[in-house]
Amino acid sequence: MLLRDPIDFYFDFSSPYGYFAAERIDGLASRYERKVVWHPILLGVTFKVLGTAPLPSIPVKGPYSLRDIQRTARYLEVLYRPPSRFPIATQQAGRAFTWLADRSPDVARQFALAAFRAYFTEDRDLSDLGVVLAVAGGLGVDTDELSAALAGDELKARFKSDVEAAVARGVFGSPFFIVDGEPFWGSDRLPQLEKWLAEGGF
Repeated sequence: MLLRDPIDFYFDFSSPYGYFAAERIDGLASRYERKVVWHPILLGVTFKVLGTAPLPSIPVKGPYSLRDIQRTARYLEVLYRPPSRFPIATQQAGRAFTWLADRSPDVARQFALAAFRAYFTEDRDLSDLGVVLAVAGGLGVDTDELSAALAGDELKARFKSDVEAAVARGVFGSPFFIVDGEPFWGSDRLPQLEKWLAEGGF
């Protein structure tokens, strides 16, 4: 059986487009016998590199983006409830995912989906450590152990390094995919990504 490189999927937990992609990427990849490696990032870091700002704060483009997010959710038939706080800091969720992925990539993936849904369908504030721990605890994770790891410098440094490595690789948004060395940015690029997988590039 031919071994094929996985799809690298980069996302920020405060990104609605990242949430939409997270709901679909594994199913899409499995149709073409590809695995997906999930990588949390921080859009704030990419904004500094690009010299830009979060979408809602950009004149004209901001109000459009908020409308587009809700329209995209309807188009994709993905449950979405605009959170009362948007965007938010997602370091805690990103670090939690990183810690979980070292132990079980499958549990980490479950955590990511549960965290996205908590924020974008239940309006639970992922910048709150208690919410992050509650989401993880709902999956059977030892929250005392996770809490201790989140308080330590080692995990903070590890996640910071991972985010910097993503930016160095050319990642600048959420969602961002890299497959066979080809980058794709945005949930609206999923059809192009699928065509790439189906045809072996184009």
